[in-house]
Amino acid sequence: MNANSCVPWLSLLWLVPLVGAGLVILLPGGRPGPAKCAALLTSLATLAVAVVVTAGFDTTPVSAPYQFVETHAWIPAFGASYTLGVDGIAVILVLLTAGLVPLLLLAGWHDGDTAGGLRSRGPHAFAALMLTVEAMVLISLVSLDVLLFYVFFEAMLIPMYFMIGGFGNGAKRSQAALKFLLYNLFGGLIMLAAVIGVYVVSSDAGSGGTFDFRELVSMFSPATTTVDPGVLKLLFAGFMFAFAVKAPLWPLHRWLPDAAVESTPATAVLMMAVMDKVGTFGMLRYCLQLFPDASTYFRPAIIVLAVIGVVYGAMVAIGQTDMMRLIAYTSISHFGFIILGIFVMTSQGQSGSTLYMLNHGLSTAALFLIAGFLVARRGGARAIADYGGVQKVAPVLAGTFMVAGMATLSLPGLAPFISEFLVLVGTFNRYWVAAAVGSTALVLSSIYMLWLYQRVMTGPVTAGNEGIRDLVPRELLVVTPLIALLLFLGFYPKPALDIINPGVEHTLTTIGETDPAPLTAEGAH
Repeated sequence: MNANSCVPWLSLLWLVPLVGAGLVILLPGGRPGPAKCAALLTSLATLAVAVVVTAGFDTTPVSAPYQFVETHAWIPAFGASYTLGVDGIAVILVLLTAGLVPLLLLAGWHDGDTAGGLRSRGPHAFAALMLTVEAMVLISLVSLDVLLFYVFFEAMLIPMYFMIGGFGNGAKRSQAALKFLLYNLFGGLIMLAAVIGVYVVSSDAGSGGTFDFRELVSMFSPATTTVDPGVLKLLFAGFMFAFAVKAPLWPLHRWLPDAAVESTPATAVLMMAVMDKVGTFGMLRYCLQLFPDASTYFRPAIIVLAVIGVVYGAMVAIGQTDMMRLIAYTSISHFGFIILGIFVMTSQGQSGSTLYMLNHGLSTAALFLIAGFLVARRGGARAIADYGGVQKVAPVLAGTFMVAGMATLSLPGLAPFISEFLVLVGTFNRYWVAAAVGSTALVLSSIYMLWLYQRVMTGPVTAGNEGIRDLVPRELLVVTPLIALLLFLGFYPKPALDIINPGVEHTLTTIGETDPAPLTAEGAH
């Protein structure tokens, strides 16, 4: 397929779920079945568009860095345009987003059924909100206009706020939703100042002011820019702060565990596996490519924070007594790995980070959803001490939980191992101490995951667990594709890396970075 097809595939990509959300909410109340089915069909149609974009993406070295480009006037007076395009990094995240949402709608099939005062229209609202978040994430991933990106980067917080506060399972869901919103809105306000700053600086540079990402990259290039380096560092800090909150990077992570635990499992996965990836994606696209010198200047500090996050998330997970909170803290550790790989600025590190975004989405979705199915069977009990011997009464549930858990600790043969290995290899040749400290998470993750499995799944059946039933067909339909992808990508990551690598190469070329010479034993001293 020609990447410059006359069909506006990228517009369809985000408009299909957004229009679908509007249609779902307009369906008659009191009949949840048609609303849920309409949402599921909409998400499958979005997945079909994502597959078309992926199949048509040209991975040859001579191909254009951004494909399926669409450009239309939006706010000409401010230099803002409706410009869309994808590189290999965006394509992988588009496919992850579009692939997970149908599974999350199935997993949360009954999540909107008892939504307080929304009881008659709860299922409609829940499904519509999920499709709205999907639409906003997708347009953020394909936007090539900084202002357009910012608008939807912020707008996605609103439907997610209502999903946490309006449909969450926890008693403190309202506080968790407010904490989520305040943290992310504050980060967004800092970014807004940086976005305005970018426009002002571009105007002063003689272009008349623009938000076009490609023009700004050329304008801020270290080889040609006339902008004060101190100003570019401030602008970088504004973007980076917002992305670090969204990702989240330690110590800006405090909102995540509460939001994940108080949400329904489907909402938590949408947040951690889909929405939060916009933060790490933003680091790769906007922070590095717009501000290459500033990225290099702040690189040591960000790498230190990322390594702290890797170790901190794993250590805190070990001490958790709440199953869902334990899994939430593992994501903080994993996001530390992703950010580490981005800022070591090597081809292995950035390819590993992008692949890690995909693999983390799959493994976290599998583990959190299966744990959610188990918790729902015990009336919402999340304490690890309430369980034991589950594998005797629900062997399929226990078996799939074990595979997802082993993927979370990056066991060889499962998808996250490849991405974590690439990140560590890419880190070692430039910052071997960071790689060595980060490697301790391999041991720590084994402790928290094996201990969790042992306490929950093995041993005699704890009182109250005798009636736990195994996974039902709807739940198997959710879990099976995730487990299959974890196994497939664990043994054969080439299809994903073939798409990712051109985007990484373009990023490194844009910021003027090359891979360092291999570190010898003498050089490590």
